[in-house]
Amino acid sequence: MQGSRCRRVSRCTRSSKPPRHLGMSSASSTGVSPSQASPETILSVDLYGTALVLEEFGNVIAPGGAGVVIASQSGHGLGALTAEEDASLAMTPADELLGLPMVQPDQVRDSMYAYQLSKRANALRVMAEAVRWGKRGARVNTISPGIIFTPMAKDEMTGPGGEGYRRMIELCPAGRGGTPDEVGTVGALLMGPDGGFITGSDFLMDGGLTAAYRFGELAP
Repeated sequence: MQGSRCRRVSRCTRSSKPPRHLGMSSASSTGVSPSQASPETILSVDLYGTALVLEEFGNVIAPGGAGVVIASQSGHGLGALTAEEDASLAMTPADELLGLPMVQPDQVRDSMYAYQLSKRANALRVMAEAVRWGKRGARVNTISPGIIFTPMAKDEMTGPGGEGYRRMIELCPAGRGGTPDEVGTVGALLMGPDGGFITGSDFLMDGGLTAAYRFGELAP
């Protein structure tokens, strides 16, 4: 069982030896987007995969180490969950996550909801893992970007929801999408010594998109 878990972690991280300063980039933890995969695949990669990586690296991270998980603004777009659901997503052992009633096919019927739920879970999971990582003298945080001009975003922009994405960019306070370098700047802060007092936190950087959904022109 342990060997199987290690092989799955290796596929997620593309590395067999975790470095002292562990960063989980979009390549290793963000996974697949709503236009790219079925709900089942999204839950397997974005929910379970991220939880597995966090769990295993949390067992070996060195003192002074730091991790960053790339989640998504989409997690902030999901409605409130119950306290019990939050706790289940945060604390259930990784190998039991996909057995939770709330992630079964009759509850998660479309890819967007699967993605939002997975990204909400990423932030909750990191908050819980920060307690465990702290006992090893390490830190872990989440970044939740909005529309960042990556190949994944381009897939979304040219997919069925492309018009909606362009409208979000137009009406968000920043009036544009973000760049990978901008996300990297926040990641560098969280991974470096200047971020030494930051752990268990989720950094929403979406150009004000969430604010526009709550109080601006994108509000329902």
